Amino acid sequence: MFATMKNKAASNVFICLLVYFTNSLAERKDLTGKMFTFPVESDTAHVVLVPLPTQIKTLTAVTVCLRFFSDQTRAQSLFSFATPAHSNAFLLYKNIHSMYEINVYDNVVAFRAMEDIPNQWNSVCATWDSKTGIAQLWVNGKPSARKGVHRGGPITEEPSIILGQDQDSYGGTFDKAQSFVGMVTDVHMWNSVLSYSALALYMNRIPQAHDGNVINWESLDFTCRGYVLVEDQVSGMRV
Repeated sequence: MFATMKNKAASNVFICLLVYFTNSLAERKDLTGKMFTFPVESDTAHVVLVPLPTQIKTLTAVTVCLRFFSDQTRAQSLFSFATPAHSNAFLLYKNIHSMYEINVYDNVVAFRAMEDIPNQWNSVCATWDSKTGIAQLWVNGKPSARKGVHRGGPITEEPSIILGQDQDSYGGTFDKAQSFVGMVTDVHMWNSVLSYSALALYMNRIPQAHDGNVINWESLDFTCRGYVLVEDQVSGMRV
């Protein structure tokens, strides 16, 4: 019996090691011309993004850019970055039509009159600098006012990065009333505040010499959970 238990334990270790090495060797994919489709409102469907090997454990600045297509007029999460200590370490949230929020360590700043269009691709970039606390938003090429939020402290600890849901705890506790419904593409994240010229290149859909060094759409390690599809961008709906 002892030998049997020992064999089972060895088997379990082998399985764990196999899973570990499989995950660590996961192939990153170039999703150029692809999109994530979130077809229904839910409290389960989401995409987990694994950051590139970089200085992710200490973020003194952030830029997140993405494009989304949705007909929703209610609030919905666009990009959720949590740490074990802070479920809203960095959250990009679309509150209502043309109103957005950036949430850093549960400090929220709102940006109003940022024109987005239902049933059309909208380009959004959010920036934040811990040294100055300055955050700014770009929507379809137009910049917001510069506003202060959470000055003086970097984002630290291991991240959980999720599309499609707002994390109310590290990696989970989702509310379907905040879930994203629609399509998302061209997701990039940097550990710096991009210059206005670099942001303009993204907004104008001009390929950049350097894509995201934390999250890169052209080299993406991701896991879809629940009802989420990876699809070609549909003809007539291209970015």
